[in-house]
Amino acid sequence: MISSVLPTYNRAPLAFVKGEGSWLETADGTRYLDMGAGIAVNVLGHAAPELVAALTEQAGKLWHVSNLYQIPEQQHLADQLVENSFADTVFFTNSGTEACELAVKMARKYWYDKGQPERVEIITFEGAFHGRSSAAIAAAGSEKMVKGFGPLLPGFVHVKWGDHEGLRAAINERTAAILIEPVQGEGGIRPVPDQCLKGLRDLCDTTGTLLIFDEVQCGVGRTGRLFAHEWAGVTPDIMMVAKGIGGGFPLGAVLATEEAASGMVAGTHGSTYGGNPLGCAVGAKVMEIVTDPAFLDAVNAKAGFLRQKLEGLVAAHPDVFEGVRGQGLMLGLKCKIAPADVVKAAYAEKLLTVPAADNVLRLLPALNISEADMAEAVKRLDAAASALEPTKA
Repeated sequence: MISSVLPTYNRAPLAFVKGEGSWLETADGTRYLDMGAGIAVNVLGHAAPELVAALTEQAGKLWHVSNLYQIPEQQHLADQLVENSFADTVFFTNSGTEACELAVKMARKYWYDKGQPERVEIITFEGAFHGRSSAAIAAAGSEKMVKGFGPLLPGFVHVKWGDHEGLRAAINERTAAILIEPVQGEGGIRPVPDQCLKGLRDLCDTTGTLLIFDEVQCGVGRTGRLFAHEWAGVTPDIMMVAKGIGGGFPLGAVLATEEAASGMVAGTHGSTYGGNPLGCAVGAKVMEIVTDPAFLDAVNAKAGFLRQKLEGLVAAHPDVFEGVRGQGLMLGLKCKIAPADVVKAAYAEKLLTVPAADNVLRLLPALNISEADMAEAVKRLDAAASALEPTKA
């Protein structure tokens, strides 16, 4: 008999009733150290007092009115994002998947309005993850994402990761945009080198192609800058944001230049819930905190501390781990065994982590995690790895 909750997830046998900072608690009071943060969502930890206060204050005033009217909270958050990014304009969604849908529409509409309706193809990369809608799975193109869901939305061209010649060969008179994650998340914490992001920007400028960055997982302070592409000193034309922007409240956005967004006039896109007062009040508080230079400096300091600890962990367990990769507090442990086994062993140590492709274990803690909690996490990972070593099995 089917569950009342559609069984599309392989859920762990864990349920939490309370959270505080980087810790979660089950009904019987057992505490787990959370190094996944809801898959890079809870950037300020669980039940962050600042977010609770912002949510409570707004909830007592106004939740939802729809985009039929002006929404001051939405305008405020849009202004914050524009002030702190490359963008001239913002559209609010409820998720990263919805942001992907709009990014695709925006790129294609741009060329349609420019009198080049044939420019509909969007180039994406092996290992990418952009969500689970029809457009997003077609963009990713991997068999596990698309099998059984045909016919696929056409207009996506897939290029191997790191294949510069293949990328150049894929651009033609039908190309509308290139879509890429500056740091692949689901694909195994694979950062795009700065010089490659610069090369992409140059290539797009030369060919007139729009450049779309998917910063749903790597954005909002995760890498030690507000957005990951800032490390390379380049900017996109369109960018997808979600996860961390709401600090746990469902919120996403598409940021764009005025030029790239020029085709999206009244009636071309919409959202019932997107940008409602409740979500935007929380997002505005997240932005207020995360854009503080001192906060981002602290993220970088924490990242250096955690990476050093993880390098020591890898050296101590060469049969389990191969290396550390990633940027900021978006780190991955390349495993020599199935990462799912490490995740399970970590459960026994009351530690939460997240698996990824390419045999990688993701560590995506709250950005305000303490050094003591990071040290404790590595200690628990050490115990989990010891339990998995062949000589101790």
